[in-house]
Amino acid sequence: MIRKLNYVGIPTRNQERSLAFWTEIMGFIIATDRPIGEKRWIELTIPGAQTGLLLLTPKGHEDRIGTFFNGSFGCDDVQYEYDRLSAKGVVFLGPPELKPFPHVYFQDPDGNTFFLASR
Repeated sequence: MIRKLNYVGIPTRNQERSLAFWTEIMGFIIATDRPIGEKRWIELTIPGAQTGLLLLTPKGHEDRIGTFFNGSFGCDDVQYEYDRLSAKGVVFLGPPELKPFPHVYFQDPDGNTFFLASR
């Protein structure tokens, strides 16, 4: 029986820059960082969550960089995270919206767009 989703892949042009963004700014933790050929397998964990991120763009998938992430990050307070992350230089597509529930969109250094929501 499937028990969980281990990680989701985040496409990136520059693994080092993405690693700095997701760890130093977003607060994720390195679970695995090892070479695989010319690239690295960089798996991050989200504090308090079972699902993590994989910072790797498989060969032939470069066209996925800078697209919309089909998923959602969750937090306790969208306005708080918006204020905290804005102060750290995270790019948001606008201020938080309250309806139908509190949410906001942000981007990583590669232009990938993510949805952040609280309920």
